[in-house]
Parts: sequence; structure tokens; C-alpha cells
Amino acid sequence: MQFDISDKFLDNLTELIALDKSKEITSLFADVHFADIAEVLDEVDFDEAIYIIKLLDSEKTSEILTELDEDIREKILENLSAQEIADEVGEMDSDDAADIIGELSVERQNRVISALEDDELAADIKELLSYDENTAGALMAKELVKVYETWTVAGCMRRIRGQAKEVTRVHSIYVVDKEEKLVGRLSLKDLIIAKSDQKISEIAKSKVDAVSVNEDDEEVAKIMAKYDLEAIPVVDDNHILLGRITIDDIVDVLKEEADKDYQMAAGLTQDVDSDDSILELTRARLPWLFLGLVGGIGAFLIMEGFQDVFSTYAALFFFTPLIAAMAGNVGVQSSAIIVQGLANNDVKGSINSRLLKEMFLALLNGVILAICLFIFVWIIKGEVNLALAVSASLVAVIVVAGLIGTFVPLFLNKQGIDPAIATGPFITTSNDIFGILIYFMIAKVILGI
Repeated sequence: MQFDISDKFLDNLTELIALDKSKEITSLFADVHFADIAEVLDEVDFDEAIYIIKLLDSEKTSEILTELDEDIREKILENLSAQEIADEVGEMDSDDAADIIGELSVERQNRVISALEDDELAADIKELLSYDENTAGALMAKELVKVYETWTVAGCMRRIRGQAKEVTRVHSIYVVDKEEKLVGRLSLKDLIIAKSDQKISEIAKSKVDAVSVNEDDEEVAKIMAKYDLEAIPVVDDNHILLGRITIDDIVDVLKEEADKDYQMAAGLTQDVDSDDSILELTRARLPWLFLGLVGGIGAFLIMEGFQDVFSTYAALFFFTPLIAAMAGNVGVQSSAIIVQGLANNDVKGSINSRLLKEMFLALLNGVILAICLFIFVWIIKGEVNLALAVSASLVAVIVVAGLIGTFVPLFLNKQGIDPAIATGPFITTSNDIFGILIYFMIAKVILGI
């Protein structure tokens, strides 16, 4: 059953904190999931959040810290001593511990690592912090179950018990040779049904998917999604086993990437949220808003250049928003489909083949919409030439917008640039300008102005 954070619960909690009722507060959170407690800390005052963090035991608060909003966690960490942070991360898996410590200044990182009682965990954290951000090395955890190919099943069962205590969930057992190189994997089922005197090399599956420690985290996510993996081992250039990446880490990567793409598509140049300062929000929004301003000025200049068209057929002016809106909508639709396909690795074939397909699709949609528009203009205005000019322009605008919306993200992807920047303001603004230009040029030819 989901925990309900009601106003009554929060009022009761605030009252208990004010009265310093530590036992009651501890009892209140005894059976509450750490993710729900993290939501509570997001709701209460900062001083109250600090009080709760320092009150609860490290085994629970270590999990809570990983679930907190980054901004709140940063503030909480600033109010904890190096020893207190060390106590918290000492209860975490190495990847979570490295993520938390990585948010600190270099000086505080060194102090926290020095305060850790577990030397092996300290060494693991130092190693994980040494890898470039957004790589498999920075994402992996060092905790795993590893056996040697020369062991017997009976000997293996005895040895893995100790290793399994350090692993939250055993997805696979990795098999290495005497040089620590990954040579296979096992499942618990493989061990259970095997004879006790069999060698691990006899029952291990030699085919094992693995990723390089320098692999981009988005590529790791694609591999795990493609092969439906719950975990994947990480190896170095010599194929030596270094760690593993689990599905919960990949979910975080996918969420961060989706958030980034959504913000870029909405015209935000950096990662922001509603709680950021006015200055930070302005920096994120202003570049694309400026692009929109430039686009608007461009549209104005184009329309000004066709004043003779307006003076002869004033009705054309009233269809300008329709043409611009259709161009922007078609462009965003086309680019969104391509960006989504690229993100899911579903876009196949050459750019030319994709453009040809989009051209025929846009032409079909354009003709259907143009027929409807032709009938409407003819009935309302009673002029066949005007109806033909507006509807023919609509077909051309839709085709061009579809081609631009398809080509731009494909081209950016080929150049190694995130294609998400092609959607939203960029495509909308460019298609508005091209749409208006095409509209007046076609109208001028058909109407003989």
C-alpha cells in the first residue's frame, strides 16, 4: 500500500520535531519505505529534514539520500560533517557511494574517503570517481559475485556465500580465469542442478554480454534494453572484470536522458527545474527565446517584401497564421518521430530513403488537408484562384516542413550532435520562416501579381 503524505501527517511530524520527541519520530518512520521518507523530507522545512536525517540510523538514511532531489541532498550534505557522511555512504553500494561523494568538493571528498572504516570500499570509490562522467565505469558497482573457472561446484558454493552478503541482488555469477579475465557466467540454477564435483568451466556459459569501462552510458542502456538484461558486467581493454551495471542504474540514465531531451525540445539549454532561481531559469530559456525573436523578425521582413500581394489580395494575410502553424506542427511531428527513433535505435536505412518516405507521407497528408482548405476558401470567399493559391501553398509547405523536420535531426546525429535540439523552437521557427516565404511566392505566381 502506498504511503500517504497528508497535511495531517506533516503537521503531526512538525509538532513531534518541535517537542523533540525522537522515539515517537523513529517509531513513526519504522515501517515506512525509504523512498517515501525521501518524499517527506522534500515536503518539510530544511531544518526539520536535517533533524530527521540525523535521528534515523545510517542503514535507512543511506537509502534515503539516494532518493532525495539533488538540490535538497546537496544542502543536507553541506550540513553534515565528513564523518557523518562517511557513516552514511559506508552503508551504500559502491556506485551509490561514489555518486554521493562525487557531489562534494574535492577537499571534502578526500576527507570523507579518509573517514571511511572500510578500506576496500574507500578504494572502490576512488576507482569509480576516476572514470569519466556518463561512462560505464562511472555507472558500475564493484559489488558482484565472481568465481574462478577452476573451482568445483562444491567449492564454489562455499565461497560465494561470503560474496553474496555484499550484493543486494544476485543477477548472475561471473566466471573468470586466473588472470581475472571474464570468460563466462552462471545462474544460481546452474549451480544448484550441477554435480558437486563438476568444474565451473564445464557448466559455465561462455557467451556473456559485457561492456567496456569507457562505453557511453546511453549505449549501455541501449544494449541492456535490446537484450532485456537485468545486469551487465563491465570489463577493461584486457577483458578483466571490473564491476557490473544493474537495471536500476539504467532506469536513472534513461530518465535523465528523457528529461534532457524534453527540456531541449521545449527550448531549454540546460537542466533546470521550477525551484531554480530566476537567473538560472532565464539563462536556460533566453537563447531559444532569442532564436524565436530572430525568426519573428525574419517573418516580418518576408511579409514586408510582399506588400504588393497584400494590397491586391488582402485575404491572403488572414491565412498567414494557418500556413505558419501547419509548417511548425508538421516539422515538429516529423522531427519528434526521428528523434524518438534515433533514441531507440529504430531508424534504419540511409538519409535519402528516410527523406523520400517522409516526402510521400507529407504529400499525402498535404493533399488531403489542401482539398479541405480549398473547399473552405472557395465557399467563404468564392474565388477559385485564391482557394487554389492557399491550398497549393499548404501542400508545398507541409512537404518542405516534413523534409526539414526529418533531415535536421538525422544530419545532427550523423555529426555526433544530440538530435533533440532539432525539435521545438528550432524546427518551429525555421519552418515558420520557410512556410511564409513559400506561401507568398506560390500565391504571387498563381494569382499573377
